[in-house]
Amino acid sequence: MKRLILASSSPRRKELLSYALLLFDVCPSKIEEVMDPGLSAEELVCSLAEQKARDIFSQHPDAVIAGSDTIVVLDGKPLGKPKDKQEARDMLQMLSGRTHEVYTGVCLIDSDRSSVFAEKTEVRFWPLTAEEIEWYISTKEPFDKAGAYGIQGKGAVFVHSITGDYYNVMGLPISRVVRELEGFGIFRHLGQS
Repeated sequence: MKRLILASSSPRRKELLSYALLLFDVCPSKIEEVMDPGLSAEELVCSLAEQKARDIFSQHPDAVIAGSDTIVVLDGKPLGKPKDKQEARDMLQMLSGRTHEVYTGVCLIDSDRSSVFAEKTEVRFWPLTAEEIEWYISTKEPFDKAGAYGIQGKGAVFVHSITGDYYNVMGLPISRVVRELEGFGIFRHLGQS
């Protein structure tokens, strides 16, 4: 069986992949991402995931590589990771009481094939007070997350509802990834827990 490599330094993606009882290594891509402003959100996350996967594949052509990228989109505009407190505040105020989309693109590649796909999840926030936003910023949780929140952390208290894959919002649509990996000869080790 080929070796599986996760081309990401995200602790959330590593955690989700471990849920699947897969054996894998982590080798984060350090490429400068090229963002084409002409792409749709779905096309953009697929492009970014593929850039990361191909970078690591060039270093490990004997392995199956999994690259991934996640963006939060509100009114057609991508919201990246906030650079500072004010940007986090602005993003959270924009998300307050509204529905946004979370897209995660995945690229799986080995020497014989590749599979590139995206999943979309809709997330609705409760209306947020200024005090809630300031409290959340003080936790420092918003700063390494697209859209300035983590659904799996303290940001969970802002989420009114979701439509779609919860784990997609965390950064990896794990159930689809597992099924796609079977086509690459990567299977779960169900005898382990």
